[in-house]
Amino acid sequence: MYEVALSHVNYSYGDHLVLRDITLTAEAGDFVCLLGPSGCGKSTLLRLLAGLTQPSGGAITLDGGEITGPGLDRGVVFQDYSLFPWMTAGQNIILALEQAFPGKKKGTYRDIAAGYLEMVGLGDAFAKLPGQLSGGMRQRAAIARAFAVNSPVLLMDEPFGALDAITRARLQDLLLQLWQQKEGERKTVFFVTHDVEEAILLANRIVVMGLNPGCVKGIFPVDLPRPRLRQDLYKTEAFAVMRDKLVTVLHENILSELDEGQTMSTPGDGI
Repeated sequence: MYEVALSHVNYSYGDHLVLRDITLTAEAGDFVCLLGPSGCGKSTLLRLLAGLTQPSGGAITLDGGEITGPGLDRGVVFQDYSLFPWMTAGQNIILALEQAFPGKKKGTYRDIAAGYLEMVGLGDAFAKLPGQLSGGMRQRAAIARAFAVNSPVLLMDEPFGALDAITRARLQDLLLQLWQQKEGERKTVFFVTHDVEEAILLANRIVVMGLNPGCVKGIFPVDLPRPRLRQDLYKTEAFAVMRDKLVTVLHENILSELDEGQTMSTPGDGI
């Protein structure tokens, strides 16, 4: 079923405690947004889930088995697309498919790659290098690669953060369409963002993280019906209430950090 569980996870970088006592469970097919200000450890937590970094304490499990390194059961979409620049969009996907499903005919890989590029609106980009594609197109290619490999768990680290508003909205809609296609086969998604409205639009549950060290400030279910259309969703009272609640939790943590910093910096009172 591909349930992901974090139990009392800590992570330290040298003497600096980055994450403290993270306990969280995502059921199969869940869509979890990790929401919080810059520096709260969201990306670090995603790297732990990917197996690229190991926790200093606690355990992270996938279907009961501890995550000790990267695996094909988890697909990752980074902020910077992570496409090999010397390979075409199609070749980037084919390479991932060869690693995930070795032994198939070359024509099979090509057909699968072409199909997923078509799905994300890049049917004519198969033979184009990443340098010939816009930022939004490169990100769509990265998403196509992640879905082509068909990992049951998808980890996305602010994948739309550097894009313009229109491209960002289109890719949010595309991600929801791909995720919602087959309810019984939905991927378990962890999506890092610092955008409150993006989190509400996408998630089943929102995990709000706090600062210094990174910790879970609250877990909020998003009980808004799907499919979600932003032009309708943003007008509802339920959306406004949830947005205000999340913003309040985020601001309380940030303000407490600012107050603590001011207290620490003023004991001399000008002496």
